[in-house]
Amino acid sequence: MLKKLVSMFKSHDAPNKKSVQTTNKVKTSGGSKPEVQPTRIGELGEYKINIQLDQLPRECMYLSDLMIANTKSRTGYSQIDHVVITPQGLFVIETKNYTGEIKGKREEKTWTVSNRFRMYNPFMQNYGHIQAIKGYLPKYKEIRFISLVSFTMRCRFSVDPELRKIQSDDLIVYDVELSEYIQRKMNRIQVEKLDKELSESDIQTIYNSLLEVNITDPKVRAEHVEKAGNSKKTKQQ
Repeated sequence: MLKKLVSMFKSHDAPNKKSVQTTNKVKTSGGSKPEVQPTRIGELGEYKINIQLDQLPRECMYLSDLMIANTKSRTGYSQIDHVVITPQGLFVIETKNYTGEIKGKREEKTWTVSNRFRMYNPFMQNYGHIQAIKGYLPKYKEIRFISLVSFTMRCRFSVDPELRKIQSDDLIVYDVELSEYIQRKMNRIQVEKLDKELSESDIQTIYNSLLEVNITDPKVRAEHVEKAGNSKKTKQQ
């Protein structure tokens, strides 16, 4: 009886498809509106995102915390929070952890957080990620790429309304609605019938190709974070 009571109070972690490394972004200073320090969403946040991604259809595959070489980046690398590979295309996801009102337009280089801090337009950041990924998938140049930026519920959006509409290939969402938006976008593309669907073999090939070039060396990752912070400081001076 005692063993049964003890077992009832034991907690069990939900299975996680991918191990995720977390690295704090670098804080920068200078300028009239200093850039706020955007931390990667952390262990709890990543756990929540992975739960969302695990709710997607079985034919979907995803990678988390993907880091690939990118000669066009100031640091020589691109670090991508999540890439979801679906029959309807690739969802490249940038996750943000801010508190306050997020203001910005799609074409603006910088957005603001509660009119106090500046942040680089996450869609411009994600555009660089998408271009880097395309470089490793030469056989899949025609596939659909959807740029998806996810914020926690601690913020509120004051952005272009188009970025919330499912017909857009640039979408801003709250983390709790991530899987819903991906599924809705998949359904939308499927109804449009404008793009050829990726087969199960295609999805596996893309997954393997990205996994193969993923940089896992902790030293290289740490150097990338340091260089990213230094390049931001230099740009502000």
